[in-house]
Amino acid sequence: MTQNPPNLRPDLARARVEETIREGQPKIGMVSLGCPKALVDSERILTRLRAEGYGISADYSGADAVIVNTCGFLDSAKAESLDAIGEALRENGRVIVTGCLGAEPDYITGAHPRVLAVTGPHQYEQVLDAVHAAVPPAPDPFVDLLPSSGVSLTPRHYSYLKISEGCNHKCKFCIIPDMRGRLQSRPAKAVLREAEKLVEAGVKELLVISQDTSAYGTDWAGRDEKFPILPLARDLGQLGAWVRLHYVYPYPHVRELIPLMAEGLVLPYLDIPFQHAHRDTLQRMARPAASSKTLDEIAAWRADCPEITLRSTFIVGYPGETEAEFQTLLDWLDEAQLDRVGCFTYENVAGARSNDLPGHVPQEVKDERFARFMEKAQSISEAKLAAKIGTRLEVIVDEVDDEGATCRTKSDAPEIDGNLFIDEGFQDLKAGDIVTVTVDEASEYDLWGQIA
Repeated sequence: MTQNPPNLRPDLARARVEETIREGQPKIGMVSLGCPKALVDSERILTRLRAEGYGISADYSGADAVIVNTCGFLDSAKAESLDAIGEALRENGRVIVTGCLGAEPDYITGAHPRVLAVTGPHQYEQVLDAVHAAVPPAPDPFVDLLPSSGVSLTPRHYSYLKISEGCNHKCKFCIIPDMRGRLQSRPAKAVLREAEKLVEAGVKELLVISQDTSAYGTDWAGRDEKFPILPLARDLGQLGAWVRLHYVYPYPHVRELIPLMAEGLVLPYLDIPFQHAHRDTLQRMARPAASSKTLDEIAAWRADCPEITLRSTFIVGYPGETEAEFQTLLDWLDEAQLDRVGCFTYENVAGARSNDLPGHVPQEVKDERFARFMEKAQSISEAKLAAKIGTRLEVIVDEVDDEGATCRTKSDAPEIDGNLFIDEGFQDLKAGDIVTVTVDEASEYDLWGQIA
């Protein structure tokens, strides 16, 4: 099971721009790394460029310049970003860097002094200025028309919907607030207008993302609603598409979202970053340290919506983590019985306060704990999926080829969760179809079924 979406380029992500490149039209390529929030930024940049008359190239050789949207959350992500910049320089030579790693311009130019420009995260105007300087626009007002749905780097039938930027948490292992700032929520009307346009364009699933989805709107002074995510979720649920909530912190008011899931307005799926279960570890992380209350909340959610799917990610090998603390995490996982689980081994990140904590765990111990954690998570997933054999589930079709249809249930987010495969009677299916299947086989992370 992957932990993050794959690196995305226009050719891999099937960039949706329905036009042919006209003669003399300047063309820009895009490499988009990291999380779905960065992918949304890439889509916005490409949409703005398309509106100015630029074409979008699906390969390096056809581009007049390449934008690399970087990730800088972990040291491994920084290394991956530097590798991507280097590849773009080798294959094209004219590279503009943006994104989270762009907040450290000296780090980038120290490794790649030939880049044309470096801008930070969500600095759209600066990116456009850099593109204008490198490749002047040459719009044709009679030809260059912006599609009403903009540019999408995901398949037609689902789309990420970013509702806020930044974060007010101060987790010691994270530098995202330093890179992206404090919480800034988009106006609800703007979010709903974008969602309506996406659904009108054929999107069947809206993937709601932010750094802290359950805190949406709490940065507004004088707001009418104490927790604006609640009316927003209900309004999104009226649009007729699947609505999936990501990055939901387990605040008490999250319980008020569960009835919307039981009603069918929002998918019965919560993506919650618990990170750990031992009180002392959570305190060293500067995270809420009440894992027993979390178990009570999970029980309450399941009581109100028995079909709910719970997804989370955890960090093992955090500084100071003892064997006893790690065992507490395994025992908690046994009790919680989460449906979808990802895990990271702790890494130092430049600028993170956790770097200075005592008791850093040796890499071999981190790797061993990661293996034990994933073995536990896999056994839970395998048992939960085996229990679905013989049941009927609604699935959305992601892809159809000569061998079968790759689908997802309501319990599966694209790229990070499992799939359901149909290998018989699939010939009339197409991406975006929502059909009912009977499950007849299961593995650790995936299902197989037949159209009911």
